[in-house]
Amino acid sequence: MDYAAPTNENIAYIGLLADEEIELDSAALALSGLDHEGVDLEPYLDLLGQISATVNAENAAAGQDGSQSGEVQGALLSRVFGTRFDFAGDRSAYDAPLNADMIRVLDRRRGLPVSLSILYVAAARRMGWTAYPLNTPRHVLVSLGPDSDRAVIDPFNRGALVQPDQLAALLGQTSKALTSSGGLYLEPMSNRMTLVRLLLNQATRAEQAGDSWRACTLYERMTIVAPEHGAGWWTLARLQLVHGEVDAARASLSAMLEITRDPERRSHIAAALERLAGQSSV
Repeated sequence: MDYAAPTNENIAYIGLLADEEIELDSAALALSGLDHEGVDLEPYLDLLGQISATVNAENAAAGQDGSQSGEVQGALLSRVFGTRFDFAGDRSAYDAPLNADMIRVLDRRRGLPVSLSILYVAAARRMGWTAYPLNTPRHVLVSLGPDSDRAVIDPFNRGALVQPDQLAALLGQTSKALTSSGGLYLEPMSNRMTLVRLLLNQATRAEQAGDSWRACTLYERMTIVAPEHGAGWWTLARLQLVHGEVDAARASLSAMLEITRDPERRSHIAAALERLAGQSSV
């Protein structure tokens, strides 16, 4: 798919793609482009290409054959992203919305754990490596390498290797962070849910800042990118009601009902729709 000219149609198409067909960094860039009217995305796509070319060149220079361990792969990504291109977490303005805006992340070389993880994972996958973001609370990490020799790295900390004790401390739940054999067990995020987490970072901060209209826009994008994400539809409906958009809220709840199979949840949605019956938008 061509993400170079972001439009609503392109974003809708992301929602129709099979999860494995979504290219994380360019999809995140397309979402970002919706907030930067008139900005040419080609230079940013070129930068992503330069990063991938550098990873490939570094790997070739090291004489690697593609079978290296996750730790070796992580060290190479750390050199490219953290040293050559100076990508790191924004510690001075962590909650700034621009840290989840891929255009601004690429401009500033600073971002949140989730936005930086998207860049690392996309570059690793272009090398044919196994890589995915981890659904760790509060701080997204990246898993690299084959199952037999996997490593966890922290893109926010310039791709530093995360040791098991550090991971357990981060999670605060050693029993859930480690399996009985001592190996790491962490849930990978799908491409679609990684984009949802990126948008959720922005939406949550917008709502906390009192900008419910901005939050509503972001939740709407969330439902387009991940149409089967029920929580996104529910929150979108709530915000639409805050704005007096009853018809839109009813449509959002109806869409949620279409994708929900849990009987108790379906009953809850149906009750909400019944309460809205007869009401109309302001």
